Amino acid sequence: LVECRRLHAMQYKQAYIAIAGVHATLVGALTIPAVGAPRAAPVFMKQKGIDFLPEETIERAKRGNPIEKAKMAKDPTFAWTDVYEYAAAIRAGSLTWEEVEKADMNTRLKYCGMLHRDKRTPGRFMFRLRVPNGIVTADQMRFYAESVEPYGPDLGVIDITTRQNIQLRGITLEDAPAVHDGMHARNQTAFQSALDNVRNMVGNPLAGIDDLEMVDTRPYCNALNDLISLDPVTETRGNPVWGNLPRKFNIAVSGGRDDFSHTHINDIGLQPTVHGTTGAMGFNVILGGYMSIKRVAHALEMDMWVPATVQNVVDLSEAILRIFRDEGSRDDRQKARLMWLIEERGLAAFRAQVEEEMTSYGRGSTLDTAQPKATVPYTRRELLGVHSQPQQGLSRVGVHVPSGRLSVAEARQLADLADKYSAGELRLTVEQNAILPNVADAALPDLLKEPALNDGRMSVDPGNIAGYTVSCTGSQFCGLGLVETKNNAERIAQILQQTMVTPKPLRIHWTGCPNSCGQVQAADIGIMGAPAKKLDPETGKNMAVPGCNIFVGGTIGENSHLSLEPIIKNMPLDDAELIPKLQEIIIEHFQGERV
Repeated sequence: LVECRRLHAMQYKQAYIAIAGVHATLVGALTIPAVGAPRAAPVFMKQKGIDFLPEETIERAKRGNPIEKAKMAKDPTFAWTDVYEYAAAIRAGSLTWEEVEKADMNTRLKYCGMLHRDKRTPGRFMFRLRVPNGIVTADQMRFYAESVEPYGPDLGVIDITTRQNIQLRGITLEDAPAVHDGMHARNQTAFQSALDNVRNMVGNPLAGIDDLEMVDTRPYCNALNDLISLDPVTETRGNPVWGNLPRKFNIAVSGGRDDFSHTHINDIGLQPTVHGTTGAMGFNVILGGYMSIKRVAHALEMDMWVPATVQNVVDLSEAILRIFRDEGSRDDRQKARLMWLIEERGLAAFRAQVEEEMTSYGRGSTLDTAQPKATVPYTRRELLGVHSQPQQGLSRVGVHVPSGRLSVAEARQLADLADKYSAGELRLTVEQNAILPNVADAALPDLLKEPALNDGRMSVDPGNIAGYTVSCTGSQFCGLGLVETKNNAERIAQILQQTMVTPKPLRIHWTGCPNSCGQVQAADIGIMGAPAKKLDPETGKNMAVPGCNIFVGGTIGENSHLSLEPIIKNMPLDDAELIPKLQEIIIEHFQGERV
């Protein structure tokens, strides 16, 4: 019965895959890519995530870790209706958020993209959205501002993430339905964006506006986003087919040799590569990259190449996800990532299983061996600042958003700039910045004079250090954070910018804990929150203070490398110690000089 339901659901997917294929042929002619027609508010007549699991998987889940047991006790896809019912009861005065079952508040509501910040801001949620390829409209950006404005400037903020995504902060449970409905009306969703789900689809922020582009990533990201979050039967957001994975899952589609998508730290990484014999464009496939508290792993070369069609990419992703969903670990969550399953099976055996699964779909998709990579030397380009587009008379303008954080006013300023200069479109980057595409060259002088880019935090030319600083949420909102990161990252970047000169951009990443949401191992310099001790002059004792571990030497792009071990451990997070040490590292490792 489970298999019949799975096959039945698959048949419904062909319509939107076909539409995405048509989109792939037309997208080059569009200024703003069509993501699809706006969806109506959800209609909740759905199957559950457990309905698509084999009996053997269900039995393993019942014996599994506490999260698995919570998902077995009550299917997390019920959250798609529960959120409306809880909110109505709270507004009616018949329920308080404290009375909601803890497993719903802290676990199952994550299937609505709602993460309860119970340690830092009890009763408040962070909303994680789904923004495929990082493309946002001015209307959507204004809606983000409208959604968080009622909670004040300390709680109601908007963060750009390292997955080209948006997080809204401070939202209460009773207000959640209005946010969900507003996003669905704008063809966005937060459903299936957290916990054991496939996260935001990362693509090339220069898709369609890049003279060195090999593949336009937009149709792939849109189709994969729909594969995961659009119910193929009811055509509403929230897809139970993928509603019970063993752990989170990341997919990135690169559009060229710059690899602005950071494919090497994703479970599925698609790297555009020309077929060595036919000359056809396709993707070399790497699998298993991830970062966590226990392990950080570079993705594995899998000797796979797929043609660059939407159908092939969707079928490949579906095959890998089906195997991961049904056969991945339901026991130790630290070993429930794709990498562990691949290592358990062996690379050749896992590749063969994926190919067999793809073939079983009968859709004509093919899988070849990996194709030769380009050997001509290539220098990765930058995204900030003004750059000409292949479209005559147009340019892209990269805007720095310090530490990725936007206030309500700044979000509205970005929306206004987009409406005025880039036809209402914004692109988000994994460096937590924004791009205004398709700006008329004649309008550049006016844009560069705009108060929003000169009188506040945002800018077009922030400098080689301040402009390339990335930060996770940190202890301000995240209960796992050992140290505050956003404010420290922005403040120390400015100090270093004023005191040091570097010959090229210097990527400094901050993360509050070993989970490494700030991706410190991929940075030139990575600063990770850690315990530390410092002598208290009054007591003469070493006292516990906020501290950090420092990583050096991570790289991105074609020759990516992860720095797995810190060169300094347990340093107090104190300006008097940290800043001189960072200056020393900049001079020794990155040819920096003091001002």
